[in-house]
Amino acid sequence: MSVGLLFSLAGLALVDSTSIGTLFIPVWLLLAPGTVNARRILVYLGTIAVFYFAVGLLLAVGGSRLAEVLGGAIDNRPVLWAQLVLGIGLFALSFRYDGKRRPRGGGVLRWRDRVTAGDSSARWLVGLALLAALAEVATMLPYLGAVGLLTTSELGVAEIVGLLAGYCLVMVLPAALLLGARMAWPSLVEPVLVRLNAWIVRHSGGMLGWILGIAGFLLARDAAIRLGLLD
Repeated sequence: MSVGLLFSLAGLALVDSTSIGTLFIPVWLLLAPGTVNARRILVYLGTIAVFYFAVGLLLAVGGSRLAEVLGGAIDNRPVLWAQLVLGIGLFALSFRYDGKRRPRGGGVLRWRDRVTAGDSSARWLVGLALLAALAEVATMLPYLGAVGLLTTSELGVAEIVGLLAGYCLVMVLPAALLLGARMAWPSLVEPVLVRLNAWIVRHSGGMLGWILGIAGFLLARDAAIRLGLLD
């Protein structure tokens, strides 16, 4: 297990921590009127983490079996060159989402209304977490990149499971820290959350650009290292 792999996974996990499900909705939950119910928010974050872990485990196990069937074809230079091209392509595509266009806040605002209105029971929060995670399945590029790095790293099953679990914990850690700060210093943290919420709504249109750029850079970097281009 290389240090570079750990840094890449940590970077991708932190990118994943800024998605609608892992940051936007938790911020809106923390801004909801009344006393903050830590247990309910932790149920929400736990549901997100478990869902991602289960999806990642299925993909990693399936990817490992596919790698065995292909006899190490994923380590062939043509495949690595394809990974490099994909990473560069994602990085280049990210510049189309520079945040200068008018953000489409309607979808984001609908998420906020759904969170802050109506029943907020634990069962409802679990459903909301699953709905948010399912909505992001098609765009979880950082997580798919992380799973790809794990399945091509020649690690054992136990190591892959441990790294996936650690990834999911890092992914929900910022929201958990905000929860702790909100409960410990409410008068200090509430204005920060209000500004963070305003920034999220204002810059939501450019968030995809950052996700594409960072995911593309990490995928291209991994391929370049394994091809020996950085030696």
